[in-house]
Amino acid sequence: MDLLAHLEAYVATADEASFSRAADRLGIAQPLLSRRVKTLEGHFGGPLFDRSRRQVTTTELGVLLLPYARDVLDRAQRLRQAARSARHSQVRAVGVPADCAPAALARALRAAGEHGITLGMRELPPRERESGLADGTLAYALVRTAPERAAFRVPLGLASAPGDADPEPPRAVHLEDLRPRRRRTGEPPAPAPPPILVLAEDRVPYFEDRFARAVARAGLPEGRIRPAGPPSDAFAGTLAGRALLLCTEPYARRYGAAWAPLGDPALHRGYDVGAPPGPRGTPGVPGRLARLLAASVGASGAARPPTRSGAADEPSARLAARG
Repeated sequence: MDLLAHLEAYVATADEASFSRAADRLGIAQPLLSRRVKTLEGHFGGPLFDRSRRQVTTTELGVLLLPYARDVLDRAQRLRQAARSARHSQVRAVGVPADCAPAALARALRAAGEHGITLGMRELPPRERESGLADGTLAYALVRTAPERAAFRVPLGLASAPGDADPEPPRAVHLEDLRPRRRRTGEPPAPAPPPILVLAEDRVPYFEDRFARAVARAGLPEGRIRPAGPPSDAFAGTLAGRALLLCTEPYARRYGAAWAPLGDPALHRGYDVGAPPGPRGTPGVPGRLARLLAASVGASGAARPPTRSGAADEPSARLAARG
């Protein structure tokens, strides 16, 4: 028995002193309302209404129980309102890389706020972003994937110490160009070439495999590729000319470093904006939100439109309407 529905029938009939008017108030058929009242009378062990007269009147038992029925319905209404408020005020966690541009993330926060959605940005490594989507602790996340399959592509390149006149636009750099020049007879030993530092964002299996093969083809020694430490330390060494840092152009420019893209597009970053799988499969991500999050990592356009599904009916999908 749906106790709340039966109590609503009881209270409406008591208020209206009429089964037909009570049914109209609740928007249900009169026979259904009568059955609900009858079921409730059986549950409470006595009649709630006197039907022997032309006008329906409440029995002594009905009068006694009426305040309690109203209290239950009032509490249920407050519970629904509290749940609704909690849904609207809930902070939806978004997993993003550590090298996102704060201004672009701010635009995503504002866009969500315009639609009553509160986002909270969490800087996480790639694997933790994926696991956060899997266990539902993240509402959305920028997920690394191969660039040829990604919704968004971000050029990767090498940051270096700024020169007096950096070329605009920067010329693509090929790993073969980084091989040490052969020493001629009588020449003094050349200084050791700077190491190439790789950020945690690029230490994902598919990229590490591709990069390792590219390094081997270019004839670079394995020891020249090293994991980067804290970003401040990595950029300090880069700006001092002691290292090259594998990163995106916006990230390099933020620290005042020179930057040149890698010539091999297979070594660029690929991103999808994902959401946790729901009961009907993986929902789509609001289009405008996806584009703003992608812009925060330096993606200027989509390689293919982000996948959408029936989740467009979700309240959060209204973000796409203004995109």
